[in-house]
Amino acid sequence: MKKLFLNAFLLIAIFTTAQHRTAKPWDNGKLKVSENGRYLQFENGKPFFWLGETGWLLPERLDRDEAEYYLSECSKQGYNVVQVQTINDVPAFNIYGQMSMIDGFNFKDINKKGVYGYWDHMDFIIKAAEKRGIYIGMVCIWGGLVQEGLMTLKDAQAYGKFLAERYKNSPNIIWFIGGDIKGDIKTDVWETLARSIKAVDKNHLMTYHPRGRTISTTWFNNSEWLDFNMFQSGHRRYGQRKGDGDYPIEENTEEDSWRFVEKSLAVTPLKPVIDGEPSYEDIPQGLHDFNEKRWDSNDVRRYAYWSVFAGSFGHTYGHNSIMQFYKPGLPAAYGANRPWYDCLKDPGFTQMKYLKELVLKFPFFVRVPDQTIIAGVNGEKYDRAIATRGDDYLLVYNYTGRPMQIDLSKVSGARKNCWWFNPKNGSLQFIGEFEGNKKQAFQSDAPYCAGEDRVLIAVDSAKDYIKKSANTIYQ
Repeated sequence: MKKLFLNAFLLIAIFTTAQHRTAKPWDNGKLKVSENGRYLQFENGKPFFWLGETGWLLPERLDRDEAEYYLSECSKQGYNVVQVQTINDVPAFNIYGQMSMIDGFNFKDINKKGVYGYWDHMDFIIKAAEKRGIYIGMVCIWGGLVQEGLMTLKDAQAYGKFLAERYKNSPNIIWFIGGDIKGDIKTDVWETLARSIKAVDKNHLMTYHPRGRTISTTWFNNSEWLDFNMFQSGHRRYGQRKGDGDYPIEENTEEDSWRFVEKSLAVTPLKPVIDGEPSYEDIPQGLHDFNEKRWDSNDVRRYAYWSVFAGSFGHTYGHNSIMQFYKPGLPAAYGANRPWYDCLKDPGFTQMKYLKELVLKFPFFVRVPDQTIIAGVNGEKYDRAIATRGDDYLLVYNYTGRPMQIDLSKVSGARKNCWWFNPKNGSLQFIGEFEGNKKQAFQSDAPYCAGEDRVLIAVDSAKDYIKKSANTIYQ
């Protein structure tokens, strides 16, 4: 009897533990590129919508408690990727005063008994993110350091091998080659680093993080190690060139993040693409003049929806204070003047999750950009509406609330149910059922003004992706 009781107790304990274990993304298998070459998915076929947060100096500036708090707040707001600079100098120092290199790029004796070293802290961060279901996007080394000659070809080979062997079995790693640098600068070093990692680590995806207003597609789309493309739409406003004549963008298109997506998706072989660094919330426009107007939550939403509706497989958000973990007593870059922990409540940081929830409401892999949905003449710059659709639904993002004509015949259904979706709070407003094979005029009841953005949702009335009674995207 005693043995039966003990066995029953153990079964109850095991069942209770399983119930309380939170499912993790990688329970669905490793990340891979979808068969159509546009998106990321798990091995079991479940889609992965990348919602990234920019935590560049996390390994250098946060202690263990701070790192746990930051990652917990990211998780609460729906972020599933945090992008970090693995080393920000050669050597880099963390908050505990430990160096990333004690013998250059020779890592043989990097683990010292009784010492909580630089890489022990990195291990802790990766594990803390793992507990919360968050991937760490590891920028192996910042590009300017390589440009200065601080990592040679031989160093790159040794460093890549060290990183891959240390983290190949961590389920939540995504490799970033580059680091705010164009791919035609020290290309051989980047290729060597990438191949050195891939030779050891077959488990994780890899991309290249480029300079502002450039895209990895330009240099590495044919490289076997590059799984998906990344661009940095950057921090400049329309017409704010500042002598950047070498950037391959048209005059007065600096804010058009959708152009990078269109460019990348037109190249063969087709690979997924994402904006890995758009304009940060609360950073001066153009970065360097702190008297300039700062980007706000309206702007970060516009960058996000423009990019995703143009065909990106996800999006990365950034905040001036959070990306550098500024707090009083530390040096500030780009005019940061508010503690990072206060900025975790800023509207842009909390609004990105609504985009992820919206996209995941509908069939994922069939979604394509389709500007033919917008009938007649579209607006320019901030007035430009942008459309995406599946077979039986369409979404149109309108940043200014301007009137627009929408061709409802572009998706299936003799009748269409239509809603306005508010990207500021995730709310839904059912606006009626419309004839499904005609062009229809739409204008929300918000003022015609920049930052009064809405998404028009139109769905084949035979489908129930959203209930008519729903007043939030979460219902």
